Amino acid sequence: MDSAVRDIEFLARSEHRLGTLEALSDGRHDRRDLRAATGASDPTIGRVVRDFEDRSWIVRDGPCYELTPLGEFVTERFLDLCEGMRTGETLREVWQWLPREMEGFAVEHFEDAVVAYPGPNYPYTPVERVTHLLESTDSIRGLGTTIYKSGNLDVFCRRVIEGMEMEYVYSLPVLQAIVDWNPELTARAFERDNCTVFLHDDLPDDSRCGLNIMDDCIGICGHDPETAQLEAVIDTATPEAREWAETVYEQCLEDARPFDVREMDTTGSNSRETSLRVESR
Repeated sequence: MDSAVRDIEFLARSEHRLGTLEALSDGRHDRRDLRAATGASDPTIGRVVRDFEDRSWIVRDGPCYELTPLGEFVTERFLDLCEGMRTGETLREVWQWLPREMEGFAVEHFEDAVVAYPGPNYPYTPVERVTHLLESTDSIRGLGTTIYKSGNLDVFCRRVIEGMEMEYVYSLPVLQAIVDWNPELTARAFERDNCTVFLHDDLPDDSRCGLNIMDDCIGICGHDPETAQLEAVIDTATPEAREWAETVYEQCLEDARPFDVREMDTTGSNSRETSLRVESR
């Protein structure tokens, strides 16, 4: 086994070793501080600090211990590895809904993400998460299939009618499906001055997921392309993720066109001509 892998295993096998490194990354501590930080006994802390001294990761100064420059380097890299593995575990169940075509997407921007997906006995978790997000924001911008199924469209339209600022970029088939779901309710929402709709013929990841930007977070919603069932919601408040989402949205908006109701199929039995705001750009 490679010596680097052995050192990783050495740290990963013991919560007390990892806890000691985390404590010392905040500054110098004596053994009493380290016992309090890790919950380890005095003999255990004694073994931990001796092992770290043998590896030149820490140095003793009087009663206190502190990281050496080498120890700082090892600690930072190991904690980054732990954080990355935690993120990987969080996103493992929803990896197929993560963007592939939206330029600049990076998994590390979603280290603090909240992930909602259907459980074996309760399939409504993603719908409830979207409802919570809609109820918690006063503005929303988005693209693609982020708000698609009727379970969320009721809340979405109500929030727009109540005054939530909404600007969305849709493909024509998705917009048609939304209007067909409830022509009267969508007409009431879309005719509001606080509601603006654009169309785009080639949205990135349009068959897999959509993107929305709210007051306090951004979110990715993944839908089954065959059933339109909401399969996953991944939202985060990290500044890096928001910067990425803003960039993707603005790029799509540049290539979008104002909605023209004449593009809508209004001949079906469940549809009627809908008054939508046409935005000139």
